[in-house]
Amino acid sequence: MESNYNWQYCSLGGVVRVKISSGEDIAHLRDLDQKLWTVLSCPVDGLEFDPNTLRLLDTDNDGKIRVGEVVEAAEWLTSVIKDKDLILKGDSSLPLDQINTETEAGKKLYASAKQILSNLGSDATEISVGQASDSIAIFAGTKFNGDGVITADSADDEELKGVITNCAALIGSQSDRSGVAGVTAEQLEAFYGACAEYSAWVEESEKNAATVFPYGTDTAAALAACDALKDKISDYFTRCSLLRYDEAAAASVSVVVGKIEEIDLCPIARPDASGILPFDAINPAWQAAFSKLKALVLDKDFKGKKGISAADWDTVLAKFGPYTVWTASKKGAAVESLGIDAVRAILKADRKQALLDLVAADKALEQESNSIDEVKKLMLYYRDFYSFLKNYVIFTDFYSREPGVRAVFEVGKLYVDQRCCDLCIRVSDMGQHADMAKLSGMFLIYCKCVSKVKGKTMDIVAVLTEGDISDLRPGKNGVFYDREGQDWDATITKVVDNPISIRQAFWSPYRKFWEFCVGLINKSATDKDAKVTAGLQKVATTSAAGTGTETEKKSSFDIAKFAGIFAAIGMALGYIGAFLSDLAKGISSIPFWQLLIYILAIMLVISGPSCFIAWSKLRKRNLGPVLNANGWAINSKVLVNILFGAKLTSVAKYPVMKLKDPYVKEKKPAWPWIVLELLIIGGCVAGWFLWLKPLREAKKAEAAIEAPAVQNAAEEVPADTIVLEAGE
Repeated sequence: MESNYNWQYCSLGGVVRVKISSGEDIAHLRDLDQKLWTVLSCPVDGLEFDPNTLRLLDTDNDGKIRVGEVVEAAEWLTSVIKDKDLILKGDSSLPLDQINTETEAGKKLYASAKQILSNLGSDATEISVGQASDSIAIFAGTKFNGDGVITADSADDEELKGVITNCAALIGSQSDRSGVAGVTAEQLEAFYGACAEYSAWVEESEKNAATVFPYGTDTAAALAACDALKDKISDYFTRCSLLRYDEAAAASVSVVVGKIEEIDLCPIARPDASGILPFDAINPAWQAAFSKLKALVLDKDFKGKKGISAADWDTVLAKFGPYTVWTASKKGAAVESLGIDAVRAILKADRKQALLDLVAADKALEQESNSIDEVKKLMLYYRDFYSFLKNYVIFTDFYSREPGVRAVFEVGKLYVDQRCCDLCIRVSDMGQHADMAKLSGMFLIYCKCVSKVKGKTMDIVAVLTEGDISDLRPGKNGVFYDREGQDWDATITKVVDNPISIRQAFWSPYRKFWEFCVGLINKSATDKDAKVTAGLQKVATTSAAGTGTETEKKSSFDIAKFAGIFAAIGMALGYIGAFLSDLAKGISSIPFWQLLIYILAIMLVISGPSCFIAWSKLRKRNLGPVLNANGWAINSKVLVNILFGAKLTSVAKYPVMKLKDPYVKEKKPAWPWIVLELLIIGGCVAGWFLWLKPLREAKKAEAAIEAPAVQNAAEEVPADTIVLEAGE
């Protein structure tokens, strides 16, 4: 889309971006080609920004703020503010005379702002974010506020106040804009419906009182007493039936008390073939419950009897049938606690319509009250919108690195391994980061953070741009500080390895070579240790088997072998000495500056490729993939070049001081050991020249003399002569 607006541009992070530096720039955001926006959409959740402002910007409530929504907010805000440049200040207070009353929206906002100040008892000429956001204070003491919720204060009649209070307590309540619990029209309908149902239910029982309440007002208690013993009494009559059926079953159905504490497991009475439950021979464990049943039921139905049969018991249970059916059909239970008299009084007064009229009167002010909410929207946009644009269109908050200024996606600082990682981002989905974050080209540290104070956990990713990495590994602990200064326990869970600096890349080949050599030495030492251990075990095994003599014979001291070993050591030392001597002579003949150039050239050959690869990667580090993994739609590169990256991580630096450590042994001068080593080397070299070398030359000469004689002797031996080896 072509734009006739004269946009200004700037360079941030090696990328050219549109510059938003005036209110007119904000007003013309619709003219800005969408391809030039740094961000196309960002998530509402997980940002260090006022969530109220973010929710207002997300007009379709889909959890993302898109370019179109930002443009609409910019046009609305700039249309109701006279001096558009004031938006760039991010103030929390707006002078009322800066509201543009020439527009319809501005007129309503001005009137609503005046009403807010009036409700708050203020005659100020400016309004703040706090005043516009304090809905409880704004609507406190008002009868109606347009939300369709009425409170007890909404009614002047005490009877209506009582109904509203009862409805809120029994049916449910809803807070109105003043923060007081009230009721809606739907809740009032539910309350009166419950009253009508409960009254009809009670009336039904009153018409059939004799049937429904066989024991009068004690029917409920009588049923509870029967239910408490129903199973035990049925068990008793079953045992009696078995006893009548087969007298041999007496041993099985009789009462056997093993332990006094188990008496409640025994039948309610001793079974008898007569099948009568005696009132005066009840199991002591059940006596109290039976006495209650007898007083409420049995004494009324079987007065003068000393026991009941199974048929009598079935008659008692059948009497509760109508009562059980009636209680199961209960309706309007929500208002039962009021009592039937109060419920009937409410229905007789019939004030429901008067209450619904109060609700209608409240809703009539809905538009006016919503205008008050628009003032809150205005103030939040006036304070926060430019700050949001700096994190959406141009990313200046990210690249500024000024104290107290951070991008909305930055959540705090991570302290670990004597360094502070200043760029930390909340991780919303570790699965997305596994695929995207590795494309950033940055060294990333993923941590699980736990705050026991807040009772929360979160995952973060920290960008490391300075220092050593040898001790950074999963499981290492650190401390994370959020934007509020609250500390969290941080544990590294994952590390994404990438170059950190040119210096690290320069020493990387030497470090890798050293690690390789150490690995070889460790492997060799391990192999030697295993070999020696195996040899000792073999010697111990053969000694135990009685072969110690043979072993001693095989391992007898061989002077010739050891002489050869010493000769080999001397030769090696001689060669080393000669090499060092030649090297010293060669170096002494080279000028110092030329030698320095040689050394630098060698180091360049070794470290040059590593440094070049690191340089090419460091200049292309891009935060975009990390943000994309968090749900952002990044439309431009967010480069973290070498110069900028140096600001994102700080490493501990100690002053150069010479301090004495009481727990470290004082080092002795090294020169005596150096002199001793030089003497040993000199002695070995001298031994080579004074003893071993002449000895070898003499042997060579002797061998040269003996060689022709041996050859001639071999020619004189007949072909069929048998030559015996020494010792045969």
